[in-house]
Amino acid sequence: MKEEQLLHLLDSMTLKEKIAQLVLLTGEFFDSEERSIGPKQKIGITQDVIDMAGAVYNAFGAEEVVKIQSNYLKKNKKGIPLLILADIIHGYKTVFPIPLGLGSTWNPDLVRKCMEIVADETSASGVQGTFSPMVDLVRDPRWGRVMESTGEDAFLNAVFSAAMVKGFQGEHLDTSNRSIASCVKHFAAYGAPEGGREYNTVDMSERRLRQDYLPAYKAAVDSGCEMVMTSFNTVDGVPATGNKWLLRDLLREEWGFEGVVLSDYAATQELILHGVAEDELDAARLAIEAGLDMDMKTSIFANNLLDLVNSGTVSESLVDQAALRVLRLKNKLGLFEDPYRGASAEREQATLLSENNRKMAREAAAQSVVLLKNDTGVLPIQPDKKVALIGPYSDEKMICGMWAIQADYEAVVTLKEGMKRQAAETSLFHAKGCDILEDYSVLGGMAKYLQTDTNPEDKEVYLSDAMQAAEQSDVIVLALGEHMFQSGEGASRTELSLPEHQLLLLDKLSLLSKPIVLILFTGRPLVLTGLVNKVASIVQAWYPGTETGDALAELLYGKRNFSGKLSMSFPHSVGQIPVYYNEFSTGRPLSVSGRSERFVSKYLDAPNAPLFPFGYGLSYTNFEYSDLRLSHPSFSYGDTIQLSVDVTNTGEMSGAEIVQLYIRDVTGSVVRPVKELKGFQKVNIEPGETLTVLFNITEELLRFYTLEMEYKAEPGKFIAMIGTSSDSLLETEFTLLP
Repeated sequence: MKEEQLLHLLDSMTLKEKIAQLVLLTGEFFDSEERSIGPKQKIGITQDVIDMAGAVYNAFGAEEVVKIQSNYLKKNKKGIPLLILADIIHGYKTVFPIPLGLGSTWNPDLVRKCMEIVADETSASGVQGTFSPMVDLVRDPRWGRVMESTGEDAFLNAVFSAAMVKGFQGEHLDTSNRSIASCVKHFAAYGAPEGGREYNTVDMSERRLRQDYLPAYKAAVDSGCEMVMTSFNTVDGVPATGNKWLLRDLLREEWGFEGVVLSDYAATQELILHGVAEDELDAARLAIEAGLDMDMKTSIFANNLLDLVNSGTVSESLVDQAALRVLRLKNKLGLFEDPYRGASAEREQATLLSENNRKMAREAAAQSVVLLKNDTGVLPIQPDKKVALIGPYSDEKMICGMWAIQADYEAVVTLKEGMKRQAAETSLFHAKGCDILEDYSVLGGMAKYLQTDTNPEDKEVYLSDAMQAAEQSDVIVLALGEHMFQSGEGASRTELSLPEHQLLLLDKLSLLSKPIVLILFTGRPLVLTGLVNKVASIVQAWYPGTETGDALAELLYGKRNFSGKLSMSFPHSVGQIPVYYNEFSTGRPLSVSGRSERFVSKYLDAPNAPLFPFGYGLSYTNFEYSDLRLSHPSFSYGDTIQLSVDVTNTGEMSGAEIVQLYIRDVTGSVVRPVKELKGFQKVNIEPGETLTVLFNITEELLRFYTLEMEYKAEPGKFIAMIGTSSDSLLETEFTLLP
């Protein structure tokens, strides 16, 4: 449909029809009128609004979606199709690692390909847009939704943000029926709640907001994402959903975003609870004036915008602008020509969990896993070794993460299944050891969805079986972790340790004096300080998804090499949090001369540094960095200098190394971080091979928000650093000339 046709359609619509286009409801509202009575009463919405609503979300499966769309079109007088949206974060039926794991791949091209598969599977099932990527920068692992982020660094998050958008939408969203519209979230700074507590206040300077938290959202906008979701939190004291500076001045005017802005779940209603709106009428006014286009799961727009416009409080042009943006998105997706976008049960059957999709899931899982410790070289496991596989995650299929809401768990490969394919038939002993949790009340309201009954006798049997298996073995592989529902939305924690009964199992096994390979399934960095010396190896697996077992087994038995590196620091203790690599310089750093050891910036009872830093990850081989050199010691605005380093594989196994470039601005008009990631390359190097890795340094790479809030580079001295992690770097200096 051409633009003039869309404008004509808009002009033909009544005000009530236009307002209905701004309403976003869940699939339960589009069930039979009798079964939808409860949901309608709960939020106070009428059937005529549902019959004209703009979008539905979390309705799944081609047959169900086609049915909903078909019934809807029979009632919609203008023939405007529904927009079908969903929470598809890191996989539909084929599930990839959680985003924090994808961040640990440091491989944006791989992640883009994964999201292409997600788009293909979901579009086959009738979904036309996804509430992803979540690009919130997170420096506090107490916050449960860290699992949905790619980590603590603005540069890395922006790279992954762009890759995910392009994976979902292609280079340009079109009517190919294999791409889906992308919605970046949560705008803005949702990942910085005080105390790491979900939905809590966010308060920071505009400089920090722009420098650290906004780049990943902007990368999504610049990559063409079609939707932006507002966050639950405040930005400079104003809730994001009613924040005109954020949604109109910054997002639309400054960044040029022309797509649809929608609220998170009931966030419009929450303007009242925040205390910035007196009632629902006031909340509707604030949201539409701020620039919100679609209201998710409330009746705020549906029941109040008509009165606001008729009374002259709100201009009808604001409703027209919002409705037109919704219609344009539907048009981009080709819904006026094909409201089902090629969804069919036949295409689902051919697409979901295909061999190619599973192969990509296995590759992503393998690259996401991070080897944190391997001091004794117990890994890789040798073929002649007898292995005891123990732990609540040893044969567990619920290893996809909280947001894999449509995962096919029957299709998940467990660790036991994967290891049995790699080990000799008589060399693998298995025991559960214990349950993931003993007290499921820690999950809050999620406990009701789980079978949590365990007989006390079972605990004794589990432990006895574990000890018996361990005694027969040469190596113990111990699979522990958080419960899947201990991370994700609404899962903030103040204690970031494994459950006590799991630690007790580890303690009992450690008394056997046999090497233990600890595999951790978590949605966040945990505090591992108390157990790091009790085990020979630590493997951070995150929640790897559908192909967990095969990917991990290939790594454990050396059929492939570890290459993942942390995209978020692991704290030494909870008291350090937030702890991140690119902190500001202080006036009294640890290294300052002439100061008493006491009166410097430090803790009395813990180091400043994390236990495992950003960018860290081991391999079965070793990489040596040498001959860091610059093409020129200085350069001017508009010029480029080249930084190069030689990286040699000094081990006996081929491996992929992530070569990381950091830069420090030595003197600025405002305090600058001690180092900032400015580039990285993932390179494969054969044993004995030396590879020269090159980076280009430009003035653009050195820009920041100055004292005058100008985004530019200031002339002066810089330190360039290249190495294998944020704390293992070679250094050289260069100068940006005036």
